[in-house]
Amino acid sequence: MKLIWAVATKEFQDGLRNRWLISTTLIFAVLSMGLSYYGTVTSGQVGTASLSSTIASLSSLAVFLIPLIALLLAYDSFVGEQESGTLLLLLSYPITHRQLLLGKFLGQGAIISLATCLGFGSAAVWLALQENAQQVMLTFGLFIISSILLGLIFISIAYLISLSVSEKSKAAGLALLTWFFFVLVFDLALLAMLVGIEDGVTQTSLVQLMMFNPTDLFRLVNLSNLDTSDINGVLAVAIHSSLSWTTLIGFMVLWILLPLAGSLFILKGKTL
Repeated sequence: MKLIWAVATKEFQDGLRNRWLISTTLIFAVLSMGLSYYGTVTSGQVGTASLSSTIASLSSLAVFLIPLIALLLAYDSFVGEQESGTLLLLLSYPITHRQLLLGKFLGQGAIISLATCLGFGSAAVWLALQENAQQVMLTFGLFIISSILLGLIFISIAYLISLSVSEKSKAAGLALLTWFFFVLVFDLALLAMLVGIEDGVTQTSLVQLMMFNPTDLFRLVNLSNLDTSDINGVLAVAIHSSLSWTTLIGFMVLWILLPLAGSLFILKGKTL
């Protein structure tokens, strides 16, 4: 366990040195505070938006930002060290592949988790002063937890990418393609199915398809209990699914574990 924490501490300190924590926290804080206060500007007013509107807006924003930040944070975690020769050096120490992988995951996961809590937490505190504090904290608590899980999912996917290629430039390109697919292409394909299939897609089938996209899982978790007038697009069709938010959170955890297991399998068989 000491070796895992040693690797995690190194990764966290590297993130601090590279300004990942500070920059990500500022991005989340500025955008969340802006959406909380100026969320009503489209209706011709300036003031604090409702909790439902704020979470709906933040959820739409988070599915673009969090996966991209997580992928950029972790895409070169292994291929970068392999190119520089430090990965071979690390594995020459008395540390197992599993300890190295978990250490990196804990360290980089701590960066995105802390940035998420501080950044989005600022909007939660602001709204708690304006509305029912208990309701705000419960709703924002779920939003922050699911945001952290979304970041951890794409960190684990980034490890899978980093271990599957031999060059850092290829990992960067594949990371951007992965972000583009999950954030944009997948939902466009679902929308095309809804429009193009003559008999349509049932709500159950649509929700089942959305399980294959962690960003859709994230939005389902946060928007399922909100006012549907704030929600549009493909998600509005599936927003009243029979799945509880705890079940959806479980699927998000599964999305973390599967890429991590695949990464460990590749790492163990990798020739350096």
